[in-house]
Amino acid sequence: DVQLVESGGGSVQAGGSLRLSCKVSGDTSRYSLAWFRQAPGKEREGIAVLRAHGSTTYADSVKGRFTISRDSAKNTLYLQMNGLKPEDTAVYHCVRDLGGGNWYWGQGTQVTVS
Repeated sequence: DVQLVESGGGSVQAGGSLRLSCKVSGDTSRYSLAWFRQAPGKEREGIAVLRAHGSTTYADSVKGRFTISRDSAKNTLYLQMNGLKPEDTAVYHCVRDLGGGNWYWGQGTQVTVS
């Protein structure tokens, strides 16, 4: 079974930092992983993807502030978030590529920036 368990969310003041973690079942280096977020009343936004071969892509809204990475030994995906802004407030989800255009979503962790 696929399992994704996020942690590390919380409340922080603008300009602060948080690091989100996602414990992944299986080898994180075998498939693409991503972070999405959803704020109240807004559509889901894909903010960072880390492909199996190591390349990354970021949404313009977070480029230069957020960094996606993985620790394959720990089967864990990370999102380092610096320079947080109030508009970054959202539920952040870890997402795994299942292939065939399908993705598996974790339950999410709340990030609040004031």
